[in-house]
Amino acid sequence: MILRIIWYILLCIFFIYFLKIQSEYRALLSDFFFLIIRKIDISYLTCYNNRMKNNTNYYQERNLKNLDKISALQEELPYFCEDFIRGIETRTSALTRLNYCYDLRIFFDFLSQKKLHQKDIRDITLEDLGSITDTDIEIFLSYLSNYHYGEKRLSCDERAKARKLSTVRSMFKYFFNKGLIEVNNSAKVATPKLHEKEIIRLENNEVSSLLSTAEFGSGLSKHAIGYHDKTKIRDTAILTLFLGTGIRISELVGLDNENINFSNNSFIVTRKGGNQAILYFSEEVGDALSAYLAQKEEDPKIPNNENALFLSLQYRRITVRAVENLVKKYAKIISPLKKITPHKLRSTYGTALYRETGDIYIVADVLGHKDVNTTRKHYAAITEDKRRSVANKVILHRSDND
Repeated sequence: MILRIIWYILLCIFFIYFLKIQSEYRALLSDFFFLIIRKIDISYLTCYNNRMKNNTNYYQERNLKNLDKISALQEELPYFCEDFIRGIETRTSALTRLNYCYDLRIFFDFLSQKKLHQKDIRDITLEDLGSITDTDIEIFLSYLSNYHYGEKRLSCDERAKARKLSTVRSMFKYFFNKGLIEVNNSAKVATPKLHEKEIIRLENNEVSSLLSTAEFGSGLSKHAIGYHDKTKIRDTAILTLFLGTGIRISELVGLDNENINFSNNSFIVTRKGGNQAILYFSEEVGDALSAYLAQKEEDPKIPNNENALFLSLQYRRITVRAVENLVKKYAKIISPLKKITPHKLRSTYGTALYRETGDIYIVADVLGHKDVNTTRKHYAAITEDKRRSVANKVILHRSDND
């Protein structure tokens, strides 16, 4: 914009001298001046459009990519699946529908191989779907324990089986309610029993060790040390934000610079489903974020039109995979026996917050859980702490004075 103004000033000066030029050259120079102005305007408009394109909301971009994937996957599914995906659009996210498509692709591949005599998946009809029995679906769940898709050999645990059954049920229910199949046999199939998994989280001393490792790089390999000086402030800010607020990895990756407000130590996150929420952070988290933003201010390589808060070494918005890798890199140094992921850091925060407040509802609100029972299940039953507290309650050898 500044360059554009300078050009116009220079052109005005030239135009003043232009009035003194002989009339036979005025028309030629007039055309030349207007051509230059037009090129400046076109250049400015191109830069503006590129800037706006780069500033497109992260969640909008992710949503559009998911929609493109859904469209591509529908080409591999029976024709009626498009009606089902469209029918649930108003009550599901694009990511949910994408996962449905992945699940249905496996389901119809199974039907083609095991039930419909190698019938092409695209040729499967609603009549074929109506012929599927509850026993067929139970066989499908068993098949998922050890199956091949393409050239890959895969296996689903009980939770993955339950999710795929939920997808199949949704599809059968949709077409049954529409009157396009006579019976919904999927409703007869029991959900696989889900065993409770022990919550893995970091202890207080491990939290301190994790942040120290990110800050000073102790224990990193020689290869990792080479990059550490460039990323340590960013990595410390990311880990501190996880451990100090409990946000999801998608929420962290989607943060933009303007989402942070240091006047009241708050920031805006986009929750599951697209709803936005204002969360607050401590001074400790604020110090880590301030240090990272100060480093960004001093880096001339950061593009002016890049609005993402956390950047990769390529000066683009950091990816979910990159964040997962950096958490794994530091966590395996301080706690090699625990498989620590960004979600485990979220669990660490949730557990710590419940210990301090004893309020399951505020924990659910801060973590963005729609159902407080989800929070209660994960954070209220801190069984390991209870085990420790009773370890010395039973005394085996008592003295005469006892």
